[in-house]
Amino acid sequence: MTEPDWLLWAREMQAIAQVGLEFSQNPYDRERYHSLRALASRAMAAHGGGEPARVEALFAAEQGYATPKIDVRGAAFRDGRILLVREVVDGGRWTLPGGWADVNLAPSENIAREVLEESGFVVRARKLAAVWDRGRHGHPPHPFATYKMFFICEIIGGAPATSMETSGVGFFGADEIPDDLSHDRVRPAQIRRMFEHFRRPDLPTDFD
Repeated sequence: MTEPDWLLWAREMQAIAQVGLEFSQNPYDRERYHSLRALASRAMAAHGGGEPARVEALFAAEQGYATPKIDVRGAAFRDGRILLVREVVDGGRWTLPGGWADVNLAPSENIAREVLEESGFVVRARKLAAVWDRGRHGHPPHPFATYKMFFICEIIGGAPATSMETSGVGFFGADEIPDDLSHDRVRPAQIRRMFEHFRRPDLPTDFD
């Protein structure tokens, strides 16, 4: 599954403008890059919804060389069932615990922190199961390119607990995946693939 052309074009225009504004000192070129960013914002708003000014403010907050963002997701199992949490900001829909990776933390530390904060469980990352391009797996449109890192995790402590970000914690079998998933964060096929990696630890890491 691929993203629509308008999203790819708007995202690429934004990236070109961001890099140009980072490295160009010529005032005329900088004016052109500002115009290009505004055009990308209008295109994103026209097709994706929202106000162009708000989209441009989102783009303007990005500085430096434009690279994909990193999202980490943890697949932790107990008695053969996978841990899911309800995401408050997405209407209480279910997802694998995770989120944006923070600086100064290794990937394994990022996912351990996310799982603990969102579910109450202490985990250890055992395997990098997948590194997927968000735009190629049927997620809703997003303004920025994103790589999603999925880890198979071992529960080593803690107890179920909600947080400011989550309103529910539960374990589900392979045939019990909820219909009300947060598709912005995880897709049913991705959860099913985590079950396969859990059952077959020798599987190689998936990647796009």
